[in-house]
Amino acid sequence: MTIYALKPRFQALLRPLAAALARGGITANQITVAACVISVAVGAFVASRAPFHTPFLLIPLWMPMRMALNALDGMLAREFGQQSRLGAFLNELGDVVADAALIMPFALLPPFAPGWVVAAILLATLTEFAGVLGPLAGASRRYDGPMGKSDRAFAFGALGLWIGAGGLLPDWSALVMPALCALLALTVVNRVRRALAEPARTAR
Repeated sequence: MTIYALKPRFQALLRPLAAALARGGITANQITVAACVISVAVGAFVASRAPFHTPFLLIPLWMPMRMALNALDGMLAREFGQQSRLGAFLNELGDVVADAALIMPFALLPPFAPGWVVAAILLATLTEFAGVLGPLAGASRRYDGPMGKSDRAFAFGALGLWIGAGGLLPDWSALVMPALCALLALTVVNRVRRALAEPARTAR
């Protein structure tokens, strides 16, 4: 089960806004780039204020908006004839960069071990890599969980909310990052396994 399953309902809520953006001349690529740039700015600001806790509130505030922008760029591309080869690159690379920028500040906050935070960033990248490799293996683009993009946004947003709101971080909370890494690794395995289980299309 993954939060991604809720995407159709989320898109239905955003569809009128997508139509308004299309009428206003806003493109999918512009939204993709904006989401990435703002994510980097938020991550850099929070990191620059670490180890102070309050700035971490920006992460849960930004995550829902980022998810909305990610949904909007996809709708503009598919439903308003804005699909492009450049957009495909921007979408996938932008997600990886944004994830790294928003996860990295946790490396500067005890008791999280920087090595585990870096591992989480690398594994988050691998989940997306495993997803986009599906079509190259004759399968569909995979979005399996348990720690896909939407799930990561929820997990790190919730963690940022707890920290920013003044929640205590006892020594045992250092185990949070290894646990998230385990879920990310499982996500990679699930995406590869389920892609291989699909009837082959035109594998290369």
